[in-house]
Amino acid sequence: MKKIIFLFVLSGVLVFSACRNQGTKNQTSRKNISTQIDSNAPVMTFTTMNHDFGKMEQGEIVKYTFHFKNTGKSALKIARVSTSCGCTVGEYPHNPVKPGGEGDVVVTFNSAHKMGYQNKSIMLLGNTKPARTVLHIKAIVQVPKDK
Repeated sequence: MKKIIFLFVLSGVLVFSACRNQGTKNQTSRKNISTQIDSNAPVMTFTTMNHDFGKMEQGEIVKYTFHFKNTGKSALKIARVSTSCGCTVGEYPHNPVKPGGEGDVVVTFNSAHKMGYQNKSIMLLGNTKPARTVLHIKAIVQVPKDK
């Protein structure tokens, strides 16, 4: 009876260690592929990622251009731009930007119905490393005295 229990425990240990080693091998393989893909991924390098419009009057519409360069090794494609508020719109290049190429993300902020400190974010999703890039704009919106 002791031999049967011993053999059962031994076989369980062997099966467990074999499965564990196989999983480690697959994970290592996945990491190597991921690292290889990441090293060739496009990279968006911005001259600045934040802009302060300063004080502005309620109702003003202002724009700022964020300039970037593709410092990666493959073509950069922005899939989508989303903003934290409907008052902010981001325009971006829809065509791929080649390695070493440059592009602009133009952000428009409409201060209508806003007042006080405003801090908005613009999120870019693409085939870049990292896949998500966040830009920020801020302003202090003042209500005109005649209102």
